[in-house]
Amino acid sequence: MTIEGRPSSSWLGRLGRITGALALVAGGWLAVVIALTFASAPGRSMAIVGPPARALTAIVKANGHILASNNYVTLARSDDTGFVARLYAAGALLVLDADQSGGCSGLPPNSTSSLRANGSAQSAAR
Repeated sequence: MTIEGRPSSSWLGRLGRITGALALVAGGWLAVVIALTFASAPGRSMAIVGPPARALTAIVKANGHILASNNYVTLARSDDTGFVARLYAAGALLVLDADQSGGCSGLPPNSTSSLRANGSAQSAAR
């Protein structure tokens, strides 16, 4: 005997397994990205995710240079090795390689567009 209008328990179980698998993949991807950040070469831009006051304090304590800051992400750079580890030790919540994670170059928006325009102009001149 079946009751119409009630979702099947097998459908709910399948949805739960799919949701769990997606969460596992997303968590694994984030763990790999964070681990690779520790292997970043000195001089790369790092994105510190979290409250700006906490991020700025961590950057100063880690002897970094502040490139840009907004409400959620602060960009910083240091030429010293171990910058990411020092950021975490100074209280940073999440540190990502800015170039790899979101394309953040640390340059003002006009300078990246002018770099692209100059590159296009130079390519067209050849």
